[in-house]
This record gives sequence, structure tokens and C-alpha cells, in this order.
Amino acid sequence: MSQQLQQWQSEIDATQSIRDLDDLKVKLLGKTGEITSLLKTLGTLPPEERKDRGAEINQLKLVVSDQMDNRRAILEEQELESRLASEKIDVTLSVRPEAVGSLHPITQVFGEIISYFSKFGFDIATGPEIEDEEHNFAALNMPDHHPARQSHDTFYFMPDESGIRKLLRTHTSTVQIRTLRQSQPPIRILAPGRVFRCDYDATHTPMFHQIEGLVIDKDINFGHLKSTVIEFCRHFFEIPDLKIRFRPSFFPFTEPSAEMDIGCDRSGGGIKFGKGDDWLEVFGCGMVHPNVLKNCGIDPDEYQGFAFGFGVDRFAMLKYGIPDLRSMFESDNRWLAHYGFSPFGGK
Repeated sequence: MSQQLQQWQSEIDATQSIRDLDDLKVKLLGKTGEITSLLKTLGTLPPEERKDRGAEINQLKLVVSDQMDNRRAILEEQELESRLASEKIDVTLSVRPEAVGSLHPITQVFGEIISYFSKFGFDIATGPEIEDEEHNFAALNMPDHHPARQSHDTFYFMPDESGIRKLLRTHTSTVQIRTLRQSQPPIRILAPGRVFRCDYDATHTPMFHQIEGLVIDKDINFGHLKSTVIEFCRHFFEIPDLKIRFRPSFFPFTEPSAEMDIGCDRSGGGIKFGKGDDWLEVFGCGMVHPNVLKNCGIDPDEYQGFAFGFGVDRFAMLKYGIPDLRSMFESDNRWLAHYGFSPFGGK
């Protein structure tokens, strides 16, 4: 163990940026990290060894976490000093007349998606970003022991005087619940917005953007769902013959549930759509679970429906070749100048 600890300490000391340190933290302490994997081996040990081994691994985890915190403080100070030395603004200069503002790629993609679905009668619905467990979990058929309810996945606030614990919503499915409880079928909505989860790496951020669709009516079936999302993806990626497949999956709020993949080619270090024999998962979808309809006062014997959801940030990355999700939230005008869109149409 001491030799392994020395190796990890050397890797921590060798990090040159906050991003490198965050990547190393995922590698060591993430859900599938090296130290986390050690904890998962405790179940294979005899009872008399398990306690001592568990204490040893937990102590190792504390040492690594403390050293990462110390390294983070050093790197943050270095990066701040570097930025202060390099970033200077001359406030005496007037605005250059040739300078034109641009749309953030997320704003651009939101507009593209909303414009498409609006043509087919989808209304735009919104809801609060601070939610309660009833709307975020219980009404969506998610039991008390569901992993998504744990604090390592969800940002919770302290309970209020009545004991109710609020949270930052983890999906825009909360908007579906509010709409179902306030409206009567037929319902056809698109729910765009910001959502929050405890995750941070090249493809995940604590705050990201999501769009979910919901259709409730009589005689709705899985064929309606498939045609809706297939035609959207072919339109969005501008590939009329885009290969698409559906795989069985599980979500507490839909039954049956599926994940949708689009065909791609990963050779050459990039992703190209419309060719190749590889697949990339882009959608989660399914038929709305009868329990969800019951929780919202709608008779599942009379009405059925489907729902789908996907990350707007990820769709922007895939369509416009953006390699790192975190860059979208760093407020770097140089990045926006490269990836930004003209507010008057065209890039």
C-alpha cells in the first residue's frame, strides 16, 4: 500500500492545472476509480480481514484527498497569478465598431431544437430549478432507495422548518409532473432548462442543459415515439439516411424504456455520423409509466404517452465538433469567437 500511495502522490504533485487534477480525481476517487475499486474488493475478504483492510483503504483515501486539496490550492494560486499577469483590459478604449456579439452554441442549439418541435405543435413548458423530492423523485416512480436520491448524485439544501428538504433539480422531468398535474390531456410539451448533478469531467459538468419531450393522448404507442425522435435526429444532424437503433433499457418513469443510438465511424480519432459500423447513444426514451400517470391524476387505462430526453450541451458538442464540455462554461471570449454563432443567421 505504501508503494501505491507514493505513486499516487507523485501523480498528484505532477499535475500542472486544475483540469489535470480533476481528471486525476476521477481516475482515483470516481465511481470506477482505483481507490473506489479497492473498497469494492472488501466483500471478497474473510470477515476477520475485512475490518482492518477497510480501515486501511479509508485512511489511504483520506491521505489522497488531503493531498489533492493542498495541490488544488497551489494550482489555483498559480493560475490566478498567471491570469492577472496576462489578462489586461484598457478601459480607456472605445468599443470597436466592427465588433459584433455572437450566440453561445448552447443558445444556438436550443433555438434549433425548439424551432423544429414547435412546427409539430409542441408547447414550451418551464418550471423551477429549486425543487422538492416529490416532484423530482417520488412522482416519477423513483423509490426511496434509488441511487439518484443520494447526496453523491444530487445537490440538496438543508431542511426547512417543516423538515422539507429542497434540492437543485436533476432533470427537467419535474416540468412534466407539474404540467400533468395542472393540465388535462391531450398534452404535447417540450421542457428545456438547466439541471444540476454532482459530476465533473470532460463530458459532465455540475450544471448542464437538458430538453425533455412529453406527449399524452389516447391511442399513443411506441411507433409514435420512434418516428418522432428518428425524424428529429435526421433533421438535426442533417443526414436523411442516418442509421438509428433502439436498445431496451430501464428508467423508473417509463415502461417499456429504451436508449437510442445513432450510427457513426470512430476511426481516425474523431466521430463521423452517417457512415461506419459504430454506434453512439444519444437519447433516453420510453412510454410513460402508468404509475406516473396515476400520481398526476390521469387514468392510464384511458390515456397513454411517451417521453424522451437528452443533453443539449452534448448535442452541441456532437454537431459542432466541440471536444470538451467544460469549455462551454469558462466565459472565454476567444472560445466563443471560434464556436459562436451570428445572431442574424449563419456562423
